[in-house]
Amino acid sequence: MIKEFKEFIMRGDVLDLAVGVVIGSAFTGIVNQIVEGLITPLIGWIVALVTGTSDLDGALSVLDVTPVKGVTFSFGNVVSAIITFLITGFVLFLVVKAANSAKDLRKTEDEEVLDEPTAEQYLSDIRDLLARQVAEDNGRSTLQAKIEDESNTK
Repeated sequence: MIKEFKEFIMRGDVLDLAVGVVIGSAFTGIVNQIVEGLITPLIGWIVALVTGTSDLDGALSVLDVTPVKGVTFSFGNVVSAIITFLITGFVLFLVVKAANSAKDLRKTEDEEVLDEPTAEQYLSDIRDLLARQVAEDNGRSTLQAKIEDESNTK
């Protein structure tokens, strides 16, 4: 059981997932601070300019609805969460797009390496050329030489 667990944990997919979760958590903290520290005050400032209030809390409270005393629907918090989600999603999209393009570049480099002829391919080409040359020197056609070579090997 422990051996299987070690194999499971040491697989590349699980390690990549763990790294992704840790980086995602740290990234979420950064995005939350950007939204709370920069974007929400900017929205509050715009709302304050429109509503004529002087403080941020008063400006953002315009978005909140209190139908009954003690019950408040905080639409400002919802807008902040939506903005956080959109920014996080967009930045993650850019990161994944960059990673995929880097992976595609690596694949094309690997394919170029695979397309290079090997020594065996060179040797077989040389053998075929020599066989043709010998056949032409003997006055036979290449097709006749191949047929005779195949019958001699059987």
